[in-house]
Amino acid sequence: MHADRTKKLNDAVTRNASSKRLKKAAFFNDGTPYFNGNVLNYVYSVGRQERIAAITELYPEVITSQNFEEHVDQLQELEVVFSTWGMPMLEEEQLRRLPNLKCLFYAAGASKHFRETYLELGVRVITATRVNAIPVAEFCLGQILLAMTGYFRNTREAKDPLSASPLNGFAGPGNFNETVALIGEGSVSEKLQELLRPFDLNVVVLSSFVKPGAPELADVFEKAFVISNHLADVDENTGIYHVDLFRRMREGAVFINTGRGRQVNEVDLIEALQERRDLTALLDVAVHEPPLEGSELYALPNVLLSTHIAGAKNNEVGRMADCMIDDFLRWESGQDLLYEVTPEML
Repeated sequence: MHADRTKKLNDAVTRNASSKRLKKAAFFNDGTPYFNGNVLNYVYSVGRQERIAAITELYPEVITSQNFEEHVDQLQELEVVFSTWGMPMLEEEQLRRLPNLKCLFYAAGASKHFRETYLELGVRVITATRVNAIPVAEFCLGQILLAMTGYFRNTREAKDPLSASPLNGFAGPGNFNETVALIGEGSVSEKLQELLRPFDLNVVVLSSFVKPGAPELADVFEKAFVISNHLADVDENTGIYHVDLFRRMREGAVFINTGRGRQVNEVDLIEALQERRDLTALLDVAVHEPPLEGSELYALPNVLLSTHIAGAKNNEVGRMADCMIDDFLRWESGQDLLYEVTPEML
């Protein structure tokens, strides 16, 4: 498989050698434990690698943390890097040995763990964060609309003819004149606000950097029927959601977390859910993924766990690669980029 891929890429480079001067590009990737170890084939699928080979002078080997030293001398004219999850964590000294590197196109979301070094060296960083936000926001939209109807509590309680009766089953307030709280203003929150506009709901949005103990945080936990976490992934937000907030939630209210597990004090959440069986927690993320064996999160009936599926997956990941290829073509032709991460934004 690797030999076939290399041959295809070499053939594409050869076909284009006599055309206009192509940008020198390479794939950088260490792989991940997921996707059978070949995340590049997963994201840059269905001919996308071949397309990049056709519009660039693409280096025939994938550069990794392990083989960087072996190939760096042949990468002195490298201008463009394409990557995705599994981005190599190269040191500043290593990146300085790529003197002509101008752009990094990262077909994935969060880039905090590597982008600062590139930006400090003047390399433009373009990411699919806003594209990856689309399926997360769609996931949250579905959960919010169902939560407003009381669906999650209703289905767990409808276990016998009496409780399953339309006369006795729990019903939420519905999707009209009710309050949804989105805590955080990032890419997912922005897209989710857009998706919620057609509905007659009062959407309250808090800052991504709301302070622990801020009165507005307690206020939305008291007033909103659905609270959805979209806080910035910074150390200051660790454990920001604690037992006092959960105890303030309305009868039958729902807490959604598609952000980061560490932002929830899980001991406190479990305590509150044990006390308040009317509440529901929809957790796509947790402090440990999966939660540790024996965790009460597995046993509590008012917790619904999912395995971090609120993000680009399967057919959706190709959209991230497409957007990076499109922005490369914009950069090449001198147009404004749609997905660039700038120091000012950070």
